[in-house]
Amino acid sequence: VYTGSAWEDLGGVDAFNIEYVVIAGGGGAIAGYAQSNGGGGGGAGGYLSNVSGENSGGGFSADDREMFIPKSIAFNVSVGSGGTGGGSVSAKGNESYFSNIISVGGGSATGDGNGGGVGRRDGGSGGGGLYGNPTGTYESRNPGNAVTGQGFNGGYGGLSDNVNRGPGGGGGGAGAVGGNGQNNSNQTCNAGDGGAGLSSSITGSAITRAGGGGGGIRSDAGSAVPGTGGTGGGGAGAAQNNNGNNGTANLGSGGGGNSGDDASYVGGSGGSGLVILRYLTADVSSYSQSGLTITASTTGSYSVLQITAGTGTITFS
Repeated sequence: VYTGSAWEDLGGVDAFNIEYVVIAGGGGAIAGYAQSNGGGGGGAGGYLSNVSGENSGGGFSADDREMFIPKSIAFNVSVGSGGTGGGSVSAKGNESYFSNIISVGGGSATGDGNGGGVGRRDGGSGGGGLYGNPTGTYESRNPGNAVTGQGFNGGYGGLSDNVNRGPGGGGGGAGAVGGNGQNNSNQTCNAGDGGAGLSSSITGSAITRAGGGGGGIRSDAGSAVPGTGGTGGGGAGAAQNNNGNNGTANLGSGGGGNSGDDASYVGGSGGSGLVILRYLTADVSSYSQSGLTITASTTGSYSVLQITAGTGTITFS
């Protein structure tokens, strides 16, 4: 303002631009129903980014609008844990957030072959389907749905001339739909692969995260091939009579489906999520935090904070 003799600064909000990648925990995978079918893979955690030239999940471009945040204000942050893999039940991943940027946890895989898993599969990326009978009447064959702009749907469980030979579908990834289980009429029913994740260079190196879990094969499926985990840490589906593999920690990846009776073998758990923040080093003198595990680094003229665990606050000055 002009005081009559000079221009004076009345103060204002001291803010700076920040870039982010926010990934939720991946979904847990399921076991094949009591008739030894292959389990579906868990979906990847929701993936949100505002890094220019990169992508958010589900085929959407990153929200590359600048995000200015004020200093001396505590911002809420949480890193979601992965969903637990299971026998007849598996768990959805947990959300991650930075301020009002909220990524939804990855969808858990479909439940038992009688449709008991309906309602447990949707998430940031959808979980894979279990199996269906020849007429496709079992709802459990259907995959989970993704949240728009955060990930992709899971893959369908396989059909077979014998309902007891179904492979699991792959969980959806941040970058691609999960693969479908094959609909063969013999014992070579391959499971669906997990959907691919997304690559980001926010840390200075290109790293792929948030892959979906692969589906498992039936326990007596002969030469059938289990689904591979999606690039970005997705857990692989199980070979004959094995547990599914876990998703990779801090990548928000889905767990792999099991092979065999749900009373004996379980699906893999989803990997925990991650929150990454990047800003010009010259814009911030320091930060303080409570309740969070943070690894700090620099790349060129930027500072990078990788928040790998916890729920708490971060304040910049």
